[in-house]
Amino acid sequence: MIRRLLLAAVLAAVVAHAAQAAWRGHGQNSQHSGIAPVPAQKLNRIAWKTPIDLDPQVTGDVLFAHYGSAMITEGNTVILPVKTGADGGFRVEAHSAANGATLWSLDTDYVLPDHDWLPVFGPVLTLQNRVYYPGEAGLIRWRDTPNKASGDTGWFAFYGAAAYQAHQAAYRSAVKIATPLTADDAGNVYFGFVAEAGAPGGLKSGIARVAADGTGTWISATEASGDTAMTQVQMNCAPAISYDKSTLYIAVSNGPAGQGYLLGLDTGTLKPKYKVRLLDPSAGDNAEISDDSSASPTVGPNGDVYFGVLARDYPYHHARGWLLHFDSALKQTKIPGSFGWDITPSIVSAAMVPSYKGKSSYLLMTKYNNYAGIGIVLGDGHNKIAILDPNGSQIDEYSSTNTAVMQEVLTMTGPTHFPGAPAGQVYEWCISTAVVDPTSSSVFVNSEDGHLYRWNLKTNTIAEGIQLNTPLPQAYTATIVGQDGTVYTTNNSEFYAVRK
Repeated sequence: MIRRLLLAAVLAAVVAHAAQAAWRGHGQNSQHSGIAPVPAQKLNRIAWKTPIDLDPQVTGDVLFAHYGSAMITEGNTVILPVKTGADGGFRVEAHSAANGATLWSLDTDYVLPDHDWLPVFGPVLTLQNRVYYPGEAGLIRWRDTPNKASGDTGWFAFYGAAAYQAHQAAYRSAVKIATPLTADDAGNVYFGFVAEAGAPGGLKSGIARVAADGTGTWISATEASGDTAMTQVQMNCAPAISYDKSTLYIAVSNGPAGQGYLLGLDTGTLKPKYKVRLLDPSAGDNAEISDDSSASPTVGPNGDVYFGVLARDYPYHHARGWLLHFDSALKQTKIPGSFGWDITPSIVSAAMVPSYKGKSSYLLMTKYNNYAGIGIVLGDGHNKIAILDPNGSQIDEYSSTNTAVMQEVLTMTGPTHFPGAPAGQVYEWCISTAVVDPTSSSVFVNSEDGHLYRWNLKTNTIAEGIQLNTPLPQAYTATIVGQDGTVYTTNNSEFYAVRK
């Protein structure tokens, strides 16, 4: 009982911190908890919208593009990453939350690494009110006073400004940022990068840290993991930081659809502290770590770490993957979730779910799709979202090995039938991160049916919904809440502001 009360107090502190902070980037904060900073407004109308992809590329009938999370300043300015070309070209835009008017715009020189699905271009907003965004050659560029039409700008090179200036062409050719940026509370920035063979200065693909004063540190994926087979950071994997600010969590692998580790590194030096091999909990062998995924670690209020992977060989487990679960030192492997391959789970206080009678102080909100026609045993298309108990268990219904997975507390099936499909087959939930609103005991989620929904956890009902766009199968997107409670999301390459 004492331990649960302590964890509840920690969770209350997490919620209180979210209420004081802007939406900083992927998953709201550096733990990726996804908690709304203020009570969310009603979903009555689209106040404004703007494109975040000026040249969306639809293959067949699917938009295979991951888009970076928007950010909200404490002054309620909306900052957007925007794709400008067919396969690259990006800028950062600032908009008035009131009416969407553009306050400023900065074109970037960022170049994407080699990829399959379009990767994330992921800026970050620091608590010091500085916007960092990826640039060419592994640079991170910055802009101050984001609430104003003009502001100071600059750049930092994690391998040194002098080195960049002496070998600009070589760095531009060989070095590219490959993950969203994450900032800690002191304004230090972390990210993964790709360095091709022959990169200047002996650079090898790995993890970088740039301090608030511009001082850079890096470590290769090989050195960080202690395994010579590890050649890269998982693309799109936004680093996460422990609540005590001491540990950085990120995944590395041996290739775009390979195997690897979740690492815990010292946040000050990037020296290795912890690692765990990422295994398929059903098969017992290596899970697949896919560069088409945008899964990133989430750190729970008790320090536990959650990270999504694919099964040992696509498309086992209906291509749902697994939400792996570890203690803070990555030494104890705990109960996994039965979906995880492309989701960053959000933190839900157990008090938000009156029907829950278990012992956990917090629960997890996750996507829970069951892809139609995919898998050794085909999925049924009964796509869901779920609230899971990280400490409770049930037998997984999608594997043949009686694997214990996290207990389902609540589930919600998508409300819209997929045209021409068998009964029960619905559009997928297209979320990479969701918003948890403790005030209304709700979760805000985006669907491929073109709607934004509010899932009421007290009644386990879809309490509100608003149509944003026509239905379109698409890769996953972020939902966020602004400083005035406006709910924002992306659907079909458009960014929407929804309020009462």
